[in-house]
Amino acid sequence: MSKQETIQCAVFGASGYSGAELVWLLHNHPEFTLTHAFSSSAREKAEPISALYPQLSGRCEQILQPWHSDLLPQLAQQVRVVFLALPHETSAELAPQLIAAGLVVFDLSGAFRLRDAHQHLQAYGFKQPKLEAAVPYGLAEFSQLRGDEPLIAVPGCYPTAAALALRPISHLLAQYSVPIVNAVSGVTGAGRKAQLHTSCAEVSLQAYGIASHRHQPEMAQSIGREVLFVPHLGHFKRGILATIYAQVQAGISAATIEDSLAACYADQPLIRLVDTPPKLAQVVATPYCDIYFKLHEQQLIFSVAIDNLLKGAAAQAVQLANQYFRLPASAGLLNLGAVV
Repeated sequence: MSKQETIQCAVFGASGYSGAELVWLLHNHPEFTLTHAFSSSAREKAEPISALYPQLSGRCEQILQPWHSDLLPQLAQQVRVVFLALPHETSAELAPQLIAAGLVVFDLSGAFRLRDAHQHLQAYGFKQPKLEAAVPYGLAEFSQLRGDEPLIAVPGCYPTAAALALRPISHLLAQYSVPIVNAVSGVTGAGRKAQLHTSCAEVSLQAYGIASHRHQPEMAQSIGREVLFVPHLGHFKRGILATIYAQVQAGISAATIEDSLAACYADQPLIRLVDTPPKLAQVVATPYCDIYFKLHEQQLIFSVAIDNLLKGAAAQAVQLANQYFRLPASAGLLNLGAVV
């Protein structure tokens, strides 16, 4: 595919952590061309992304420009695909406008992830926009995009880690098992905007949002059963390490679990089944998910590691775009490093 034939795309929210990672991935992608990158509306002037992320100086000088709604007709003529790395309510307002203009939208926010409107209202505090077509939930290893969907909801980072472990073996769980998900995330999961509780001087390992985090209903929806979810904020920059507990049916062996995982992920290059509990260092700045399990009697224990900004956000969005356009799953995702 020549440069003239590549898929033209735009990123909204390009000044944030996930948005900057998207800019970097698309800048290097062999089949996509990033033509527009929009920063927060609070920014009044155009500037290169390297002004915010000096580590990109000389490597990527994509111009970040403020978004104004009067730019939509021009954008619709110039690009085919839009990635939204925006706050939930902002995506909920903007996505229908982009769809109406004929653009394909990959939304990294939570605006369209939940199928139940009441759950969405409880989790996010605003009504979910009503669209003509159902929005596919894009857990990349399990989604089957046709290539004609106008909007794809990219999963949250915590639900991605939990679902990639539990979905392949959900049929082996005891009928009344309620998986417990304990997960620790780096501070980039809270976004780039300065906040006291995510300041380096203030962060101490701490649980938050116990049994009330907005990712809990998403996790349950993706896995197909209720879960107990306890997220933690860790004193490190990026990555998620999840420890997951679930009870399997009587008579289920470790070999059966191993076979189920291996069969599920045999053709999935971004899932690595590992022999020892993973360290964050082996997945940070990569698009991989590393999964380890241990069976103790009927108690199944997973240790799962992902990069929250890549496999948990930007890389998964690009992986879904690859699937949408019938490209290899890992196209444009390997050996690039990361921005933040």
